[in-house]
Amino acid sequence: MRAGILLLTSLLAAGVLRAEEDKIDENLVKLFEARIYREASAGSLPYRLFKPANYDPKQKYPLVLFLHGAVGAGNDNRRQFNGGNEVPAKALTAPENQAKYPCFILAPQCSIQSRWARYGEDVHPTEPTLLTLAVLSRLPREFSIDRDRLYIVGLSMGGFGVWDLISHYPNLFAAAVPICSGGDTNKAPLLVRLPIWCFHGDADPLVPVGYAREMIAAIKKAGGNPKYTEYPGVGHNSYVNAFKEPELLPWLFAQKRLSLTTAATPAKVPAPAKN
Repeated sequence: MRAGILLLTSLLAAGVLRAEEDKIDENLVKLFEARIYREASAGSLPYRLFKPANYDPKQKYPLVLFLHGAVGAGNDNRRQFNGGNEVPAKALTAPENQAKYPCFILAPQCSIQSRWARYGEDVHPTEPTLLTLAVLSRLPREFSIDRDRLYIVGLSMGGFGVWDLISHYPNLFAAAVPICSGGDTNKAPLLVRLPIWCFHGDADPLVPVGYAREMIAAIKKAGGNPKYTEYPGVGHNSYVNAFKEPELLPWLFAQKRLSLTTAATPAKVPAPAKN
């Protein structure tokens, strides 16, 4: 399983499975402020930030971290909304949803040469992931963001990134939504307390549905209670179905990070590991 994940994420990151190209909604892109985070010893990370309308610094807002799939990789700070990756952003920024669930949305961009996750013994998060964590730790200093309502969503390569990130930092997020992806089943015991809603199509030709099934089964065996929705006859674009689920956003925004005796966020973001 782990070897298969390593190969598949490598292919996704390399762009071998980039089936859809250059389908970017410019109106959607304009809703997000273009930013770049730079760290002297670790390079830079382009990212987009959506801020809720009528932002009030006296009010605490949730934040959704979105990790794009391989078709969004690059350094133009636009492609993270390309070829299906726009689906979560459109749903979250829709006026009717923002009226109910005003939130910040952080959409970083992974380079073509890297990926959101890698698997193996004692593997550290990738450089783009660590840079994303650095941005995530700084935004609450700039804006009134509720640290107990940080959510993570990802599809395809980004879904692998979700599984990997919550395995490294299981107490950081209030909820996770990995879509058409898989993770390391050996890390399942770390995830039993985290609210997770996983989605997959049983006809996915790129990421076998067994990846999701095995991950969910492993978490349940460890004592967790993740939500799992599998779509019969649906291929790799199960994210379209996921964001049509009427209960997804109400469920997501109802979650709050559990009070834990251990620190929920690292005091210092670890130095990026070499890719």
